[in-house]
Amino acid sequence: MDSFTYKDGSLMVEGVPASGIAAAVQTPCFVYSAGTITSQFQRIQQAFEPLHPNICFALKSCSNIGICKLLGSLGAGMDLVSAGELHRSVAAGIDPSRCVFAGVGKTDSEIRLALEHGVGLFNIESEQEFQAISRIASSMGVTADAALRVNPEVEPGSHEFNATGRAETKFGVALSDAVDLFGRHGDAQGCRLRGLHMHIGSQIHDTTPYATAIGRVLEMMDLLESRGHAIDVLDVGGGFGVDYITGESIGPEAFAEVIVPMLRPRVDAGLRLYMEPGRSIVANAGILLTKVIYTKQSGSIEFAICDAGMNTLLRPCHYDAFHFIWPTDPGPGMVPQQRTHDPDLPGLRTIDVVGPICETGDYLARRRPLPPIEPGQLLAVFGAGAYGMSMSSRYNSQPLPAEVLVDEDSVGLIRRRESFDDLLEHELLNPSPVHLPMVSS
Repeated sequence: MDSFTYKDGSLMVEGVPASGIAAAVQTPCFVYSAGTITSQFQRIQQAFEPLHPNICFALKSCSNIGICKLLGSLGAGMDLVSAGELHRSVAAGIDPSRCVFAGVGKTDSEIRLALEHGVGLFNIESEQEFQAISRIASSMGVTADAALRVNPEVEPGSHEFNATGRAETKFGVALSDAVDLFGRHGDAQGCRLRGLHMHIGSQIHDTTPYATAIGRVLEMMDLLESRGHAIDVLDVGGGFGVDYITGESIGPEAFAEVIVPMLRPRVDAGLRLYMEPGRSIVANAGILLTKVIYTKQSGSIEFAICDAGMNTLLRPCHYDAFHFIWPTDPGPGMVPQQRTHDPDLPGLRTIDVVGPICETGDYLARRRPLPPIEPGQLLAVFGAGAYGMSMSSRYNSQPLPAEVLVDEDSVGLIRRRESFDDLLEHELLNPSPVHLPMVSS
């Protein structure tokens, strides 16, 4: 599943002790395994090889340019949702022509920047957005390639915040509206509608929603082609589930077993396939290391108060997400065989693992069976590689943590820990005058 294993009662990150990393860079910190990132990307690449997909890593899941560079070296493009992510991608040396630009709120300046860089494909979320891209591209004398994001009306079986393929969502357009939109804009100047895009949700553990969604999208492609529209691009998004609990996911091979036969005849006939995995590549490739500051008993609840909280890892309190947590050095005989809600080990206590933030909802785990915890102890939060650092904040004026990339026995800092001066870098003690534009009466 990943390269985080216990050896003689101590957690190792590939060939390096987790405790040594924490001692070197301090806590909290995110630690990534280059080997796991590589193997997870290559599993997807190999499973879908018959379709020759352009695999665009969902940069929003883990946006560090060091990770981006590693994935680029493996052949990945990038799935971008902002000009900031485009800037990161370019800084990491990724060819913009291998990138897709998605997101529901592309501004004129972002569209212009993406066109200037030659982004390969725009995933269009609304008719007004199409009109904006067409207008801007025409003014620049270029033509943008685009796929229309459609909602195939499937339930992915994941958290409601991650379900994005319904009609009642801010993303995309209803599948039934695609024909009319292509009819109005299929021959527009500046923006060429070449295909369809779908993304039905995240953390999906069943192939059925994909089979249903792709089937409906293929039917729409056939209908559009019967109306004279050339369709040569399909973007099936991402969303493959991962192992927050041991054995929870079915793996990319199971999804490929269903998807490849559906799409291979189309690909053989010239269809270009895009995929947008993110979580499935990096979630299990990262952990969060945090130190216990204090322990306390409050009524019936035992607390372990740590230096990482909702500001560091938002998923537990935002999505009610489960992340397995365990001491990095519990000693022999106290290493669970599986990452699960209820490890089968003696002497466990029920503990709330919480952070330093002034919010009751600031927690990493509630009512969690754990070994006895002491101040100063180091805990590992597993499955933190996706939507961890990329969703972290400076709430309560907490500096952002460090990020570390481990490759076998090599440990590299890919983001330094922020200082207090960094917190103030963009703030002005004395207001700087703002000159308002003249407005004609």
